[in-house]
Amino acid sequence: MKLDSLTNPPIHEAPECTIDDNLFQQFLERVENENWNHWTLFQLIREAEETKVAPTFDQLLCLEHIPAVVPYPHQVATAKRVLNELQGRAILADEVGLGKTIEAGLIMKEYIMRGLVKKTLILVPASLVLQWTRELNEKFNIKAAAQRKEWCWTTYDVVVASIDTTKRDPHRSIVLEQDWDLVIVDEAHKLKNRKTKNWELINQLRKKYLLLLTATPIQNDMKELYNLITLLKPGQLGSAQHFTSTFMEEKRKPKNPGELKDALSQVMIRNKRSEGGVFFTQRKVTSIPLELSPKERELYDAVSYFVREEYLKRRAERGNVLPLITLQREICSTPYAAMPTLERMHKDPKTSDSLKTRIEQLYKMCGEIPLEEYTKGKTVIDIVRSCNDKVIIFTEYRATQEYLIYMLEQAGIRAIPFRGGFKRSKKDWMQDLFEKRAQVMVATEAGGEGINLQFCNQVINFDLPWNPMRIEQRIGRVHRLGQERDVFIYNMATRGTIEEHIVDLLQEKIRMFEMVIGELDMIIGKLKMNKTLENDIMEWFVESSSKEDLASRFDQLGQKMIEALREEQDE
Repeated sequence: MKLDSLTNPPIHEAPECTIDDNLFQQFLERVENENWNHWTLFQLIREAEETKVAPTFDQLLCLEHIPAVVPYPHQVATAKRVLNELQGRAILADEVGLGKTIEAGLIMKEYIMRGLVKKTLILVPASLVLQWTRELNEKFNIKAAAQRKEWCWTTYDVVVASIDTTKRDPHRSIVLEQDWDLVIVDEAHKLKNRKTKNWELINQLRKKYLLLLTATPIQNDMKELYNLITLLKPGQLGSAQHFTSTFMEEKRKPKNPGELKDALSQVMIRNKRSEGGVFFTQRKVTSIPLELSPKERELYDAVSYFVREEYLKRRAERGNVLPLITLQREICSTPYAAMPTLERMHKDPKTSDSLKTRIEQLYKMCGEIPLEEYTKGKTVIDIVRSCNDKVIIFTEYRATQEYLIYMLEQAGIRAIPFRGGFKRSKKDWMQDLFEKRAQVMVATEAGGEGINLQFCNQVINFDLPWNPMRIEQRIGRVHRLGQERDVFIYNMATRGTIEEHIVDLLQEKIRMFEMVIGELDMIIGKLKMNKTLENDIMEWFVESSSKEDLASRFDQLGQKMIEALREEQDE
């Protein structure tokens, strides 16, 4: 470089200034119309600029812009912590009913108002797509669209979609090609296995912020928790080998819990009912014991004898025992529910002629009992009439659902169905009909997940699931934040059947967990009370030498749950 170039740097001419004629013309029109200094416009511009330059999230700007939502203190505190401390990447693991969706909406609205988020992808179970879309539009004034066609991914800034649809091509490819400012995943425990397409999809998304919503971040294995944390903050818990050696005593028992808790606190927030600050109305549970009619008793005993005998035979031969478990549960519901299973067993090519004869006899016995004489059916109509209010009835079986709809209509009570086979739009429509026109919703297990029915406070468990946690999921549809009345729960069970022991377990043992009901999911996970419980109960039923023996087994299960609760409280 030459010396004179440093002492006498070259002089650059200023660039030629150009004027945008359209902009200048708009300015002149403003001046002529005396709108250039309009006070409202000035206030809006000033507010927008202040929003963009706000340095911290100590005060949530969005609270003044969502009049349809009055968040609880714990929800505001959670949103502030995610925004201030966790940099928009967190597991929202509040207990069931504490409003994780509201927390996610607050975070999302705040980011949008500050200009930090534009493109948002919300992945939820198919049954919740319309509910999420509606709540974002109505409560948070966020223009969200439910994904229906391929072009939706690139047309809308905020897309709500089924994770099962999104993970399949061509949708998957389109989604992975885009940059997302914020990704929200509801029911995120479905990402617990890193070998699944669900986990791989979330891991591959190009995203700035990520919120995972689940009340059960760990169910059966601590590695599930590691997989969720890895999606949010890879390396937070070290490598998989380091995590196993440092933090896992056993599959479901942590090591170095204090250190693990500190590491988790940097990515996970869990609010609990037992910590106070949140008001929940009371649950008032009533057990409805029923006596079967002579014909119903004869049928139940005949089916139970058949199931026991055939179950032991198939188990010895390592055959398929699932139809027998189903049949035993159906006969506790209604004879009408058992008939389709008996038909399928009769048509099975592997069924011998002698076995077909026995099945035909049982099928005939079911058909000889008139629908109008079902003890449980008559009782449920009496309960609905005495309630004189909206009621949701849960059943395990489609056939029982059809029977109940028919019987209620015959009694002059308007009822609507809700089940998993309905499309998203029909589920949404049925929920609206229940709120505005019908007195009763008869729901299968699909009604136990996702929908919010705080306008209803009466629940009838027509059939009792053999897993206590599913009862909690059902009740959680009505007993949640926003419920202003006490919730009445009626558990129906027939004396002298396996249902009698199930209801005893639910009534006498699970009631002890009401104050810490959010921990029930963890206790059940420890006891392997998810997929294996139904098989265990069937084993007890078949192997018990007497009714007293069966009752003793259920009592031992209750004591085991109490001990697990004490251990959990100690930890």
